[in-house]
Parts: sequence; structure tokens; C-alpha cells
Amino acid sequence: MPERHEGLIPKDRARSLGRRDFLKASGACLALLVSRVGMAAASVVAVRVWPAKDYTRVTLECREAIAFNQFIVKDPERLVVDLEGVELNSILQNIPSKISADDPYIKLMRAGRFKPGTVRLVIDLKTEVSPQVFTLKPVGIYGHRLVVDLYPARPEDPLLGFLQQLPQDETKPESQPRIPDRPIEKPLEKPAEKAAEKTVEKPAEKPVEKAAENQAQAGKGSRQKPVVTRMVTIVIDPGHGGEDPGAIGQAGSMEKEVTLQVAHRLKALIDAEPNMRTLLTREGDYFIPLNQRVSKARKVQADLFVSIHADAFVKATARGSSVFVLSENGASSAAARWLAQTENNADLVGGVNVSTKDANLARTLLDLSQTATLADSLKLGKAVLSELGGVNTLHAGKVEQAGFAVLKAPDIPSILVETAFISNPEEERRLNDDAYQEKIARAILKGIRQYFVKNPPAPKSKLG
Repeated sequence: MPERHEGLIPKDRARSLGRRDFLKASGACLALLVSRVGMAAASVVAVRVWPAKDYTRVTLECREAIAFNQFIVKDPERLVVDLEGVELNSILQNIPSKISADDPYIKLMRAGRFKPGTVRLVIDLKTEVSPQVFTLKPVGIYGHRLVVDLYPARPEDPLLGFLQQLPQDETKPESQPRIPDRPIEKPLEKPAEKAAEKTVEKPAEKPVEKAAENQAQAGKGSRQKPVVTRMVTIVIDPGHGGEDPGAIGQAGSMEKEVTLQVAHRLKALIDAEPNMRTLLTREGDYFIPLNQRVSKARKVQADLFVSIHADAFVKATARGSSVFVLSENGASSAAARWLAQTENNADLVGGVNVSTKDANLARTLLDLSQTATLADSLKLGKAVLSELGGVNTLHAGKVEQAGFAVLKAPDIPSILVETAFISNPEEERRLNDDAYQEKIARAILKGIRQYFVKNPPAPKSKLG
């Protein structure tokens, strides 16, 4: 039996292959070393923080996938996230500057080298939280992302929180509808005074100030003639937000900013109507997953759901306003199908923790009640589209249908309004104009009023 080497290889063969095996082994060790060095050298290229009342999101973007471990430390409350194979660079060292004093959940955030190859991220918390930490694969303009979502450990009931924000007279049972106050003690204005008041030029105003004035002005003309006899709730959904900018125009305008501005204007106008109140799915620049937008509307027992968008198309010549409702049987046009797919991808860009999705909300058509809701959605859509036609060219002369995920509430008439195409340079300029935003908001309000005139809301058994 031939004599064997320590490595169970015959001596003669070991001599002939020794040099080649040595080179192979050396190459393997070198590859492993390079791999480990590469892991240790992975760099975080951006840190973004999105504080909001609903939750605060922290996003770390990296060129490579990030491995992590997390745990909570008590007294004081802290969340610790260990980042494996990440380099401690200037971006991570500057993390404390990313936290604002009014962040509802984060007191301080810092990063430091915990051990070779590991960076420790420590988040000092203002209150007890229920954290969700997950990774996202590259999509759109983003690379690999590590997302830290900080939700309150004891979340507020949406309906209770909504009611607490309303004046006392609006929280009374609906069996006693609110009667508009009459200005009994206010002296009548003389015609000459009214005319003089109209001729006074006002300086340019900021959107927020303009929205407040719109609310007051709208109230003057609508207080005496309520469109509805009971309190109705309208949920306004500004599309996109936070990590998801939505469509971006050639001049750099972001859909998420335009939709929020129009939504605030619309809210001010509707809130000035007697027996109408509104809730925004998001009040600032942060991302809300599509299913949570629907969930918010259902939790406050909304009567209507209006989603505001300013989308883009593959051709810069596409223009005009549109109104969409949900479709049971496919899209009404190729453009509608494309737009629905683009909007439904918002969860991929904005970043959703797929492990927490609600199976009930994921279902599209729950039962036959959806059919009646679709009919009402079409009526609402036609009324709003008719008014939009007086403000802008219509992209299509009828309400279009497609499988928009945000319109899938089974019991709430829902529409999606495309205010204009932000991908069209001319319409992008209009979308940034205060006067155009105001006209769009007023057109939507007029459409809502028309809908309620022809379709009075049925009484509800309990406060919504």
C-alpha cells in the first residue's frame, strides 16, 4: 500500500501537485480575506429620518445588503441595532444632527464602532415603542436599505383621536345634526363697504395662510345651505410621501409635495362646509403604506375617500386631469393600467414591512357590497370630473377604471384624482401655482357637493 502524506495524499502525488494545491489554497484564502475586507468596508451612503405623529422612520441606505441584530434596552428606553460588516464613516458619525427636537419618538441617535466589523446604532427614545426593523432590496433611485420604524407601543385609536380634534358641537350624536350659527349680533354690512372691501388688493400669501382664508371664505357662502343633514367624514389621501417621492417632473417638482399642498387646500374648504369634516391620511412628509391609508378611512367610518395625485406618463406630451375608480374586470385603458401599476408600486419604493401586512386588507373584492360601493364611486367620480373639466383639459372624457390598491375599501365610495401630469413641463408649472392648486381643490369640493345633493348620505346608527 503506498505511503500516504499527512493530508492522506500519496507522497509522489503530493510532490507533483503540491505547488498547484498551494497556489489554489492561497487563492482561496486571499479571496476569503478580500471578501471579509469588502464586508468590513461596506459604507452607508445616506441616512434619512422621517418624524411623524403616526410613527418615525429611520432609513440607512447602503450599496450592499446590511445584516443586523436588534434589541431593546430599558431604563432608559433605548433601541440598539448592530450593523454587521459596515464601516463607521462620516455619514454615520453625523447621525445625531439628523434628529429634530420635535421628533415624537427619538430623543437622540448615535453610532459608534462596537467591535471589529460591527457598528452599533443606539436610539434613545422618548417613549416606549414597538419597533419594526427590516431590509429592502434596491428599487427605483434607492440601493439597499435598512429601515427602522418606531411605532408607539400603545397606539391611539384613530377614531378617538379624530374626534378629540373636533369642536365640541361636532362630537354630539348624529341624531342632533349641527345647525349653522347665525350671525345675529353682527351688524349688516353696507353695499358700499362690501364693494370697497372687494377692491382692496391683498399681498401674496403662503399656502397655509391661503388655506386658512379659503376656509373662512368658503364658510361665508355655505353656512346657510347645508348640503347634508348629518355629519359626514371625508378622508383625503395625499399620494406618496417620505421615502416615496412619487413622480418627479423635469424641473424637479415632486408629486408628494404637490399632492400634500392640494390636500391641505381641499381640507380647509371642506372643513368650512356645514356638517362636513375631513381627515388626512398623512399631514406631512412621511410614507403611509397603501393598506394603512385604506385602514384609516375605515376606522373613522369615512363616507368618502379621495386620493390626490399628480402622476407621470412615459410620454411628456400626456396632459390633462383624470378621475379613476376601482375596476373589477381589468383597466379601462392601457394608460389606466400603466398608472395603476405605477401607483401600486408605491409600497415598494416607500418601503413596506411585508411580514406585517393585514390579510383582510389585502383582499380586493370582499363581497357583493363592493358592487354597490363601485356604483357610488362612479357617481362621485363623474361629479368631480365634470368640475375638473372647467379647470383643466380632461385626459379622458369619462371616469376611468383600474386596479388601484388604494381604492380597495369594500364599503367606502373612493376616487383617485389625477390633478395633472407632472411629467408634462407646462402642467408641472401649473401644479406649482397657488391659483391652480386652489382651482383644483374647489373643483373637487364642488363635485363632492353635487354628489351629496343627488345621493344624500344614509343615517348612521352610531357616531362616525
